[in-house]
Amino acid sequence: MQINILGPLEAAIDGVSVVPSATKPRKVLALLAARMNSITPISQLMQEVWDEEAPVSASTTMQTYILQLRKLIANARPNDPESAKRILVTMSGGYMLSGPAEALDQYRYEQLVHHGHAALRVDDSSQAAMLFRQALGMWRGTSLVDVEQGRPLQAHAIRLEESRLHVQELCIEAELRLGHHQMLLSELAALTVEHRFSENIRAQFMLALYRSGRCAHALETFRQFRALMIEEIGLEPSARMYRLHQAILGSDPSLDEWQSSPDSLLALGAA
Repeated sequence: MQINILGPLEAAIDGVSVVPSATKPRKVLALLAARMNSITPISQLMQEVWDEEAPVSASTTMQTYILQLRKLIANARPNDPESAKRILVTMSGGYMLSGPAEALDQYRYEQLVHHGHAALRVDDSSQAAMLFRQALGMWRGTSLVDVEQGRPLQAHAIRLEESRLHVQELCIEAELRLGHHQMLLSELAALTVEHRFSENIRAQFMLALYRSGRCAHALETFRQFRALMIEEIGLEPSARMYRLHQAILGSDPSLDEWQSSPDSLLALGAA
């Protein structure tokens, strides 16, 4: 079994897809996959499919969707028809998609992120950057982009996207520690467009520009960010951003000490 949710939904057994084409069974499979090896209560499956407007026949219809999914699983393993019930298990009050944890791309992604955090804690920036890049490389687009999402799936997808952004920030921080500022410029430029209000991304872009000898561009990046914040949110950038701006204006030597100051941006924020 292989299940991927870090992008369009993919689920295959022995190379045969078990993803239904119909919208509602697809939503059911996606939610079960997102919670693989954990029980998903029937009430949450119903909320995913019908929100708060479940019909009187919802329980019977949900059983039909489960049967449809089991039929797809059974068709993928014609020599083992009982596998459908072992993989899509009926539990007390709900259902569970069962299989090796490694079969789910989200699990493998989170393992890489966990090990990347561990590498950062011992100041192994090279190992951390490698692990974070591997984790980010598992993404194939927006999580479950091809599934019509109800509230439970939306919440899960948002959590994954927030994790993705955080890992991008950690990866860039690790690579800034390694002195890879010039190689990061194009990636950071794109990220500032995609995440317009992220101070972390903007601060990293300013630092990478400054270290690449583009001080004026770094200051202009701050000016544009301040104008955006004031115009669209009505707030000034944080004190940390102003300290970074002042450090760039004054050519603060600490901005170039990436090897001896692994938490340079955090240190500016705490000053």
